[in-house]
Amino acid sequence: MNHPTEIFQLLGMAARARKLITGEELVVKEVRSGNARLVIVSEDASKNTQKKVSDKCNFYNVEKHVFGSREALGHAIGKESRVVLALTDAGFAKKASGLLNEYNRGWANDEDTCTRIRETSESDE
Repeated sequence: MNHPTEIFQLLGMAARARKLITGEELVVKEVRSGNARLVIVSEDASKNTQKKVSDKCNFYNVEKHVFGSREALGHAIGKESRVVLALTDAGFAKKASGLLNEYNRGWANDEDTCTRIRETSESDE
């Protein structure tokens, strides 16, 4: 099984276990209160949302990843499109972190453009 599918399935399980918070304001509130263990922002989120969530996660030392489209994230958790998700359970967050780091290995997240750029060493092959 490939990693994006595993990540989406894990997000679905977390949603069914009620260990997932969605929505920009609710996620920022959870980050501030220290309940958020990992935050996922969609690749097509606005620059303002990206910056707001990135700043809060950096200040409160919460791991943040850019992954998937808003429609794919929403579909994974059985809702309409979602831009920002926060995992509140340490077990789900640890597993998701491992899968996201594995998925992003060899890619660099460019926070200004919110796109993944292949590293030069891989493009030379």
